[in-house]
Amino acid sequence: MNGALKVLLDIFRQPSVIVALISLIGLALQRKSATDVMKGTIRTFVGFLVLAAGAGVVTNALTPFGDMFQHAFHVQGVVPNNEAIVGTVLVKYGSVAALIFFFGMIVNVLLSATSYFKYVYLSGHVAFYMATMITVIFVAAGFSTWQTLLWGSIAQGLVVTLSPAVVQPFMKKVTGTDDVALGHTGGSGIALGGLVAMLTRSKKHPSKSTEDINFPKNLGFLRDTTVIVALSMAVIYVIVALFAGPGYIESKLSDGQNFIVYVVLQAATFSAGVYIILAGVRVVLGEIVPAFKGISEHLVKNAKPALDVPVTFTFAPNAVLIGFLSSFVGGIVGMAIMALAGTTVIIPGVVAHFMTGGATGVIGNGAGGRRGAILGSFVNGLAITFLPLLLLPVLGSVGKGAATYSDADFGVAGIFLGYLNKAGGQIAIIAGIIVVLILVYVVSYFMNKRKKAIAAAADSADKAEAVA
Repeated sequence: MNGALKVLLDIFRQPSVIVALISLIGLALQRKSATDVMKGTIRTFVGFLVLAAGAGVVTNALTPFGDMFQHAFHVQGVVPNNEAIVGTVLVKYGSVAALIFFFGMIVNVLLSATSYFKYVYLSGHVAFYMATMITVIFVAAGFSTWQTLLWGSIAQGLVVTLSPAVVQPFMKKVTGTDDVALGHTGGSGIALGGLVAMLTRSKKHPSKSTEDINFPKNLGFLRDTTVIVALSMAVIYVIVALFAGPGYIESKLSDGQNFIVYVVLQAATFSAGVYIILAGVRVVLGEIVPAFKGISEHLVKNAKPALDVPVTFTFAPNAVLIGFLSSFVGGIVGMAIMALAGTTVIIPGVVAHFMTGGATGVIGNGAGGRRGAILGSFVNGLAITFLPLLLLPVLGSVGKGAATYSDADFGVAGIFLGYLNKAGGQIAIIAGIIVVLILVYVVSYFMNKRKKAIAAAADSADKAEAVA
């Protein structure tokens, strides 16, 4: 009996098994055929193993980079890359993170059904990344497994419900409709960029749209994430390698291989690892998210789907490129400030600047034209450089690695929870979550009341017009 129990415990300690079971439950709830359930469950299981393999590739490529950076500049250099840090976290806390992701999606649906904020978060991959960060913070705070699952799931549900709400006023302006929302962990930084764009626009001298600019077609490769990651990481690796010196690299890291060849191969390996991880994530979440979409459509009236950042790209393609470049410049400026200050240096994360910078460019252009796209994206770049620096101390041992979380929502949520822990421990974290939950329903009450008043006034005006 004890032997059988041990086997079961060993099985359920495997994150890939937990995620596969979540997929099985989701497919069964959709009343799929036995064949589809089996196929989806196995695809999820294998997809998670692919993800874990990619994480190993990324980690192996980042290790020599961290060594080179520290040798060259005598400070710790950290790359904000979600896939890299998630891969590290899943090795230790994968099962708990998968369950927080699962129950957090349920909390999201319940909050959407019962509050004013009717956003169902369908960007499953970044929601999963958020679940891993929340797991790390709760474990670092000393919560037991069941406490981590309970409070972590509520925190997860709150983050993915409120993040789209913060961006929605700007999304409405860009899309011209209130039918779709933005669901991404860069939401708070994108909203900040939209606010900056709105505040810096001029009525006397309005800025033209980015879409009036004719960009050369030969810059189109910048929109391919795999290509831009490989190229940019190669540039970063080579620059650091030149400062570290060929002697150090060829004697300590490359085993005699030419140092330039070595670092370019490491950069390409990093990009390959990110590609593998994204492939695994797509397979895993492709089986889980549709189940929640179907459930939410039945349970949440007037729900708005919160979709990934590419949903914004079609509205202003030029703004995507401008936003990426402006955000990246902001990241470089932030890195230079850190280097001068002698702190840990956050190296600009290309994927984060491309995705969130591009979306901020679109939002900024809608709020304030070219000027808004440039300034808003630049501020987003600064935000996703300094927020990861502030986040590192609350991630426990995970915060000492060569990679960290990149997007602004990770910084906002992680800093909120992590520094509550530093200020008052577990009680402070629980109290903070409860306060936010109460505020959601207080704000919902007043917003619903205001909505009814506006509808009543409009109805009265229509009746008066009909009588006249």
